[in-house]
Amino acid sequence: MSSRRSSRGNISEDEINELISKLQSLLPASSHRRGSGQASTTKLLKETCSYIKSLHREVDDLSDRLSDLMSTMDHNSPGAEIIRSILRS
Repeated sequence: MSSRRSSRGNISEDEINELISKLQSLLPASSHRRGSGQASTTKLLKETCSYIKSLHREVDDLSDRLSDLMSTMDHNSPGAEIIRSILRS
């Protein structure tokens, strides 16, 4: 595969490899080690999807916990004001 862009603006193999490398660096403590070929890229993409799903679950859990906390607090308390301030930022 050529490492140059075609006139249609397709992404080159070098650019794909660079994007794959950047994606890999965003995954925490990934068991994925840079390899070569389609299987390695497929594994990285599956790990990325799995990580994104786990982040969604974590956000949902934290939202539920925050809702529970806010429902038990006096809405005029200093603690409630701190939480509102954090959420605005």
